[in-house]
Amino acid sequence: MIQAVSKQITLAEFLALPEIKPANEFVDGSIYQKPMPQGKHSIIQRELTFAIDRPLRDKKIARAFPELRCTFGDRSTVPDISVMLWDRIPRNPDGTVANVFSIAPDWTIEILSPDQGQTKVVKNIMHCLKYGTQMGWLIDPDEQTVFVYQPKQEVEIFDNTNQQLLLPTFTAGLQLSISEIFDWLAE
Repeated sequence: MIQAVSKQITLAEFLALPEIKPANEFVDGSIYQKPMPQGKHSIIQRELTFAIDRPLRDKKIARAFPELRCTFGDRSTVPDISVMLWDRIPRNPDGTVANVFSIAPDWTIEILSPDQGQTKVVKNIMHCLKYGTQMGWLIDPDEQTVFVYQPKQEVEIFDNTNQQLLLPTFTAGLQLSISEIFDWLAE
């Protein structure tokens, strides 16, 4: 279960705190610690990050970042996977990737952990959409379901093993299916 620290603080005070594992998130003046990832979560996160990053990175379209802190709109959250368009990735003057990302991801992906409720996770996805994220996924490993969120549209539910998942338009030919994602759990 996600726990909140009772004292209200500012975003600047939160960002000055040391990072911990699992990560803390800052929402509405409160600190919430993400649950510790377990087996199914870890496998899906690792394999999905690679499946997205490899083809998009090679074409310099986008990068997929696991557990990347994104701070924007008076929140600081750590999606399980943040996908950033290549030209939006914050960079240092020497061209290397910056450590601080003060923008919303272009595609945010969350994977439910055991005993984690959907409410806070959905609120984080909706916050991202409000600030320019093109698509949000909520993956439920136990139900083998992917919920797809887009700005100002109804949530789409993918739970048929033959279904190809809906992806952001920038993914340029990338295809992922329900069976591919959940088959990683049996390998």
